[in-house]
Amino acid sequence: MSERIRLSAQVTPECGGQRLDQAAAQLFPGHSRSRLQGWIKDGSLTVDGKQIRPRDMVYGGEMLELDAEREIQGDWQPQDIKLDIVYEDHALLVINKPAGLVVHPAAGHQDGTLLNALLHHAPELATVPRAGIVHRLDKDTTGLMVVAKTLEAQTDLVVQLQNRTVTREYECVVVGVMTAGGKVDAPIARHGTNRQKMAVVAGGKEAVSHYRVISRFRAHTHVRVKLETGRTHQIRVHMSHIHYPLVGDSTYGGRLRIPAGASSELIAMLRNFPRQALHARRLELEHPDDNRPMRWEAPLPQDMVELLALLRADGEQEE
Repeated sequence: MSERIRLSAQVTPECGGQRLDQAAAQLFPGHSRSRLQGWIKDGSLTVDGKQIRPRDMVYGGEMLELDAEREIQGDWQPQDIKLDIVYEDHALLVINKPAGLVVHPAAGHQDGTLLNALLHHAPELATVPRAGIVHRLDKDTTGLMVVAKTLEAQTDLVVQLQNRTVTREYECVVVGVMTAGGKVDAPIARHGTNRQKMAVVAGGKEAVSHYRVISRFRAHTHVRVKLETGRTHQIRVHMSHIHYPLVGDSTYGGRLRIPAGASSELIAMLRNFPRQALHARRLELEHPDDNRPMRWEAPLPQDMVELLALLRADGEQEE
């Protein structure tokens, strides 16, 4: 479970000349300095609406705004839920998450989650915050996730994620025919009116996605996306923002597009695709023990394989 924290405070003259993290620890005494440093690094704690570094100095008069989610260690129970384990050692666990599996308990999903499955598979994870989870995938997104099995490994992986040295590469199918790859550098924050959605918002948290075309079809494109940051719903929001929403995305998707003369099988597939067509294909990081490079890949799930086969049969465009 998690709780939303929204606080603001003006830097006092007494805090002037201090590092941001030092001043924040005095202005928000209910939170540890290490937690505040994490929120500063991920953009949850801003100074006059801007993200700066924990070591940067404040001078007095600046407005600190904190908008963050804090995990609450719940009374989570182990549950025997099958896991597709790609790799495991004493420090790491890499899984290939199926569609429909919620990662972490929250309102409406108190059990039956990946976290419950992890506690059953490795009971020692009960001593690690969030049962070792360091990043998430949406409920209906498939693919690779890494879990830390020790507190030391979790700390190391969080630093790697913050330093953007973890490679996370996804494949998706979008509506529309892309002419070329590119980069989306557009900040993301909670939607102004629909709190269940995220949106591109001026002053939001920095969000950068790099994408390139794998295959083009008559009205759709198979795309590879590499994350530079890892905001909630980032790929779904960014692809929709540039007018190429993901097939099957009921939250951020646009109008259904069916190529003229498409087969009945393709029409049915496009109309009834049960989720956003998004898969975490490749994961690269350094092992927390000795910094050796590690790399894993997970094949596309069957629903995306079948979707691409029908699109290809309908007509693939030549490069």
